[in-house]
Amino acid sequence: MSDTFKPISDDVSNPSFSSADSYLKDDPSSGEAGRTLLAAVLGGVVSAAGYLVYTRLPDDQKDKLHAHVRTLVESRVNELRGRFNI
Repeated sequence: MSDTFKPISDDVSNPSFSSADSYLKDDPSSGEAGRTLLAAVLGGVVSAAGYLVYTRLPDDQKDKLHAHVRTLVESRVNELRGRFNI
């Protein structure tokens, strides 16, 4: 628990501040922060590896990849336009 969210001793002893005791208990979702950080680090490693592979591709394969991504994005945009009647 950081000092920023730590209740003042007067708040703990004063029953009118019912939310003060919630800071004294451990947060059950504290494990989610670690999982989120792990997912972020893994995402960064995978994207960095993908970038390294992409930079070493020959130009003709880069062009094929660009064309494939372009058609994929266009189909997704058309699907969303159809869904929202744009």
